Amino acid sequence: MISMSNILIERVTVLGGGGWGTALAVHLARLGKHVKLWARDEDLVADLIATRVNSVYLGGVKLPASVQPINDLQLGLRDAQCIVSAVPSHGTRDVIRRAKPFIPLDAVLVSATKGLEEGTLLRMTAVIEQELGVGHPVAVLSGPSFSLELARELPTAVSVASHCADVVAAVQHNFRSRYFRLYATEDVVGVEIGGAMKNVIAIAAGVVESLGLGDNARSALITRGLAEISRLAVAVGGRRQTLSGLSGLGDLVLTCTGRLSRNRSVGIELGKGHDLNTVLSEMKSVAEGVRTTDVALALGSKHGVELPITAQMGDVLTGRKEPRVAVEDLMLRRQRPEVDVE
Repeated sequence: MISMSNILIERVTVLGGGGWGTALAVHLARLGKHVKLWARDEDLVADLIATRVNSVYLGGVKLPASVQPINDLQLGLRDAQCIVSAVPSHGTRDVIRRAKPFIPLDAVLVSATKGLEEGTLLRMTAVIEQELGVGHPVAVLSGPSFSLELARELPTAVSVASHCADVVAAVQHNFRSRYFRLYATEDVVGVEIGGAMKNVIAIAAGVVESLGLGDNARSALITRGLAEISRLAVAVGGRRQTLSGLSGLGDLVLTCTGRLSRNRSVGIELGKGHDLNTVLSEMKSVAEGVRTTDVALALGSKHGVELPITAQMGDVLTGRKEPRVAVEDLMLRRQRPEVDVE
């Protein structure tokens, strides 16, 4: 494989017309790249073409002239030098499978989805690699990054990880800007587990906030949530120190406290006593933490890892337990040393 560290990527296809996919498309276009923004929803694509604004998922942000909304996968992927997958976790496999015949052999692939696949328990890069084969090295982009803030050119820093150093270097070189900074790592597992699991903890943080339990409780929840995420990441092959960085602690703090956090919003509504189905029906975007909760519990069970916060949120999401009872049960758990023994 030729070195890609200094290659200038000029043609990018973003798969997924949600807020994050649209924000990345806007960002890359501002860097002078020709971007095709693919979405499966024909009506959404038609509206993007007509108005040049994603009013459903990223209102108030104008698409640059070099962003081409498109509904045809074959046309969308033609001549792409880089493909960014920003499809929700439950749709990633299907989209990648459909895209496979049209993906250029030398294209750089970047996963920008934070989640785990139901059933297989796989991370998103593993899903992509399973569908495409080992000939397509994949990078993952993850970290504290609300789509609206990136689209508004507010300072943002994320992690980019891949088993291929050249792919990481290519993404760093071609995605960076004066307001967007990317830090490199080889720890794909740690980055993806951090990105997926923080959404579950954010639901719990929303519950704590909604119940009026105070900043002490939220701070404790975030801290113990990080310990929980780290245990799972290490068990499946990640590095503990990765979870102290942008894709772990950084993303966790943002998602648990930021007003733009969809998963925190779900927790707030659950804390008010609202039914999960009603809460989700009123949301335009996907709250990945809802699906991730059961998958994470299954993954933890597989590797013998205890996930107490995730387990309580699983009971709340299914209606087996009232939110206040779940928090009380967490507080009444057997006390233990703060730092896990290696």
